[in-house]
Amino acid sequence: MSLVDALIDSKSETLKFYDLNSDDLLQSYEPGKWSIREILVHLADAESVLHERIKRVIAEPRQVIWAFDQDLWWQNLDYAHFPLEISKSLFMANRDSVIYLAERHYDGSEKREFIHSQTGLRTLKDEFDKVLWHNQNHLVQIRRALSIKTVC
Repeated sequence: MSLVDALIDSKSETLKFYDLNSDDLLQSYEPGKWSIREILVHLADAESVLHERIKRVIAEPRQVIWAFDQDLWWQNLDYAHFPLEISKSLFMANRDSVIYLAERHYDGSEKREFIHSQTGLRTLKDEFDKVLWHNQNHLVQIRRALSIKTVC
């Protein structure tokens, strides 16, 4: 499966979870971890950050791009109460743009480099791949949270 196909598939699966009922949205995959609702808000924000990085590297390669602290975003942006409709729209728009950009720039993207403020030298390919990896990782957590709920 190509990266673009996988991005489209994970987008479709993710969007369904934004429409869960309020009880399901409060479920967590492990005690003390983010709820499904908080994961979905985080996914929208992280997708925005990754989308911006991708656009920056395409437009201005070899720059330094700063990390973001997901826990500070969670805390200071109050993920437990952030409007889910806004996050859903944000996720969808950013993912559509990432797909568009991947269709045009993924081939050869391993040659476009940038410096990440925490992890050092990275490539545009790394960042495209991270969008998918990050989303899939959180989908596993969401599926787990929902399966735990049905078992309990």
